[in-house]
Amino acid sequence: MARTVDPTVNAVRREAFVDAAQRLIQASGYEQMSIQDLLDELDASRGAFYHYFDSKASLLDAVIARMVTDAMVAVEPIVEDPGLSATGKLVAMFSGIASWKVERMELLMAVLRVWLSDGNALVRERFRRDVIETMTPVLTRIVRQGSRDGEFSVSDAEHVARVLVSLLLGANEHAGVLFTAHQAELVTLDEVEGALNAYPEAFERVLGARRGSLRWFEPGDLRRWFDLAAIHPSTP
Repeated sequence: MARTVDPTVNAVRREAFVDAAQRLIQASGYEQMSIQDLLDELDASRGAFYHYFDSKASLLDAVIARMVTDAMVAVEPIVEDPGLSATGKLVAMFSGIASWKVERMELLMAVLRVWLSDGNALVRERFRRDVIETMTPVLTRIVRQGSRDGEFSVSDAEHVARVLVSLLLGANEHAGVLFTAHQAELVTLDEVEGALNAYPEAFERVLGARRGSLRWFEPGDLRRWFDLAAIHPSTP
């Protein structure tokens, strides 16, 4: 007789591995974390780990996927707020995601270095797919609202939303590269601000929005973010 697997228990056990991985990555870095460290942390067997994950990289994939989901859950009340304009929702959503990142700076810095390495190209690609799948419907609703209310001028809200997600992914990856370059003193903060402020401007042009209406960063925001990130450097 086949054994019945409780899906709720199965999910809880899998999440326990993700929880432990986050703690270990934040404490010592992904490269330093071994599967045995994870097993010791949970008093679990190697077979239990491979029941849920086929490799250490797939565990990293799960950690990052959870971060994407948690960030979107954090900004959901903004998207659902009937009193906010479409422009207000976009600005508040991006600001909310930035605040969410600041609150998890140590974990983000621990992930950043390995995230940019050539060996994790597949993880980055899965992350892109997760973000596209998660964010496109949300942005489609906001773009439709803005188009209906005359804030944006677009021909197809869903197609435009997909373009916006691509811009966000590009901004996220560019920010990581710039942070690493700034740590190595290869670029100045002025150059970083100029590069990243180009993305909100691109959003405005794609949406046909009023110039300056979608600026996500106040003067000095990026400098404060980079200063805070420098306090929590990625693991050497």
